[in-house]
Amino acid sequence: MIDYQPLYNSLLEVKADNWVKVLPRQIASAFDSAKHGTLSHWQSIIESMPISNTTYRSLDTDAVQIGQVHDLAEEDRNKLEEQLKALHPWRKGPYNLFDIYIDTEWRSDWKWERLKEHISPLNHRLVLDVGCGNGYHCWRMLGAGAKMVVGIDPLLLNVLQFHVIRKLYGEAPVYVLPLGIEELPYGLKLFDTVFSMGVLYHRRSPIDHLMELRDCLKPGGELVLETLVIDGGLGEVLLPEGRYAKMRNVWFLPSCETLVSWLKRCGFHNIRLVDVTSTSIEEQRSTEWMQFHSLKDFLSEENPQLTTEGLPAPKRAIFIANTAG
Repeated sequence: MIDYQPLYNSLLEVKADNWVKVLPRQIASAFDSAKHGTLSHWQSIIESMPISNTTYRSLDTDAVQIGQVHDLAEEDRNKLEEQLKALHPWRKGPYNLFDIYIDTEWRSDWKWERLKEHISPLNHRLVLDVGCGNGYHCWRMLGAGAKMVVGIDPLLLNVLQFHVIRKLYGEAPVYVLPLGIEELPYGLKLFDTVFSMGVLYHRRSPIDHLMELRDCLKPGGELVLETLVIDGGLGEVLLPEGRYAKMRNVWFLPSCETLVSWLKRCGFHNIRLVDVTSTSIEEQRSTEWMQFHSLKDFLSEENPQLTTEGLPAPKRAIFIANTAG
């Protein structure tokens, strides 16, 4: 079982007692092996991974780097690579672990490059990353000076991949919890910065999601929101009748103007649209570390500006907004 006691201690220090009261029970439920047939197998892989006392770490490079090739014996390094591949698929990254390059499905560093100059400095901030996957951006946030980073993601494989990285990195004020945002206490108002990237369009109620994000922020806190959008004016929204880019769980894709109006209605102000970028097959693709279908398989062969369903191809926007001070 993963030791979350250091997180509990840190949350008590910032007066988040109401969250600490429920967290152990929530985490124990998420890690109930009776609910997940492969959980014990994944845990055994992680427990048997070699431990190195490397001091080489870099969190401000495109690939999160831990260790160098000479920090592990060749036999241990080969074993580690096999163990890492056994936790396939790796979707967010990249990582460079003892010269083992995990070429993930997403070049998540590209997204970080698009937003990092626009956000408030993370120095000494408490940060929440909603839908963080395996925590790649959590490490980048820590590297940008955050005091503590908490990621939440309901998929256990993502959480366990994070704990692989943390085991190799060593102790750090960064944690990933096996939770969805709806499991956080109402009105938490704890974090200086909250990131929600690639989540909004998966929510059946985007307004509820924006309200949940607002309630996680301190007064005057900053929201960094990245989501799929469509071209269009105020009030325009795409609600796919079936799948979108072969994904079942895609709901609302608003225009940028529409999303700004949603943010205003939810009580945000100082709203800025800082980037709009069409997702390319170089940014999201299949690799040996994620061998399933990826973006090129979800686009129309005749017209790559459309999905296989004939809908507008993925375009992502980044918004930054604040809660009332």
